Amino acid sequence: MAEDREWESTETAVAELHKKIKEAFEVFDHESNNTVDVREIGTIIRSLGCCPSEGELHDLIAEVEEEEPTGYIRLEKFLPVMTEVLLERRYRPIPEDVLLRAFEVLDPTKRGFLTKEELIKYMTEEGEPFSQEEMEEMLSAAIDSESNSIHYKDYITMMVVDDN
Repeated sequence: MAEDREWESTETAVAELHKKIKEAFEVFDHESNNTVDVREIGTIIRSLGCCPSEGELHDLIAEVEEEEPTGYIRLEKFLPVMTEVLLERRYRPIPEDVLLRAFEVLDPTKRGFLTKEELIKYMTEEGEPFSQEEMEEMLSAAIDSESNSIHYKDYITMMVVDDN
């Protein structure tokens, strides 16, 4: 009896995930033919609360692409893969305290901010480099135009609140 209830709740959870994934997919299905441009997949995945790295995103795209890539992803291939990703809670956002510690490492004098120049340097020269588009997007959201710097505690709070 308890197993039946557990199975039903899992089935319900999967049905809810399918609905959520389909709704996110349909936003970018401009032709209403159950396909989206491959370049939209990252946006769709992020809209579902996942934060894959560029490498993880490429791996995921490779998993859902056709044998002969067409530039489009079909819902029937995307749905089971994305359902599994969400059920396994892969690509979760980084917790606020971890983000804060990361910024503090970049700010050894504990000023509470980084200049635009420092941020650009870290984003392009350290770790997995940001693309030009990613960098411009982050800078437009993160940099305070009056001081030309990022007050990272405020930025982290904004990012965490926006994602919920």
